[in-house]
Amino acid sequence: MCCIYCKENNCLIFIEMKNIDMDGSVARSFSLFLLRIFIGWHLLFEGLIKVMDPSWTAHGFLKGSKWIFSDFFLMIANNSALLGIVDLLNQWGLVLIGLALFIGVFTRIAAISGVVLLMLYYVCMPPFMGLDYASTTEGSYMIVNKNLIEVAALLILSLFSAGEHFGLDLLRRRRTGKLAF
Repeated sequence: MCCIYCKENNCLIFIEMKNIDMDGSVARSFSLFLLRIFIGWHLLFEGLIKVMDPSWTAHGFLKGSKWIFSDFFLMIANNSALLGIVDLLNQWGLVLIGLALFIGVFTRIAAISGVVLLMLYYVCMPPFMGLDYASTTEGSYMIVNKNLIEVAALLILSLFSAGEHFGLDLLRRRRTGKLAF
């Protein structure tokens, strides 16, 4: 039994909760919805911060790479034309992936794109012990960091058609009859 106060009628409303299956589809849909909008908001916010700062560049991040692909990331950092392209792709990739996840449109494509982007961040600066980075403020977690956790969450969102849970992909599916991407 749940009690809700109705301000309009100045009364209490009692709702029987036994018909809501919190172990089933409602809880699963709501959990996927929350996961999708939280990650979407995070990526959108990170992208907008970078877009609105005219001095932002990935140069320092790329220069700090110390793992097996460090030569590749250093080559990008040292080539101004490539760095400009990477900066643009990073900024607008974050914005578009975040926005798509936040509103639930083309969710599977956005989630997979997010996996690729976050894995690039991960291999550029993995959290392995012994690799000291000047530009990061996070500690060493041996293998797992926030990028890897978000990669796992995005894989889950891509597998379960998360945009069809309170997202625009559901409207697109109803309109076209096709499974959303």
